[in-house]
Amino acid sequence: MFSGEVFDVAMDVRRGSPTFGRWIGMCLSGKNKRQLWVPAGFAHGFYVTGPDALFAYECSDFYHPETEFSVRWDDPDIGIDWPLDGRPDLSSRDLAAELLRKIPAARLPVYAETASSC
Repeated sequence: MFSGEVFDVAMDVRRGSPTFGRWIGMCLSGKNKRQLWVPAGFAHGFYVTGPDALFAYECSDFYHPETEFSVRWDDPDIGIDWPLDGRPDLSSRDLAAELLRKIPAARLPVYAETASSC
């Protein structure tokens, strides 16, 4: 079930990845019924664009709080184009988030190139 609308973002935070720090964002809503797949090694964030939203997401593994970290929503090196006016209302965890360049490399997931079958 999904109601309302969110701007959903996935960003590559895999150390050594050729797309490190790149992001993609899209509006997801109950009306457009779109989904965004966030692969392992990518950060995930969202912004509720209206008065409220209800949505769910699935995970590929159990929650590992010891590996969790947060990247600042307004990191100037990344430049996510959030669809908002002014500063959003942030959780305490998001208020404490770091710039991606300040997160120790040892805390980031590692990019593993996969072999092509072609």
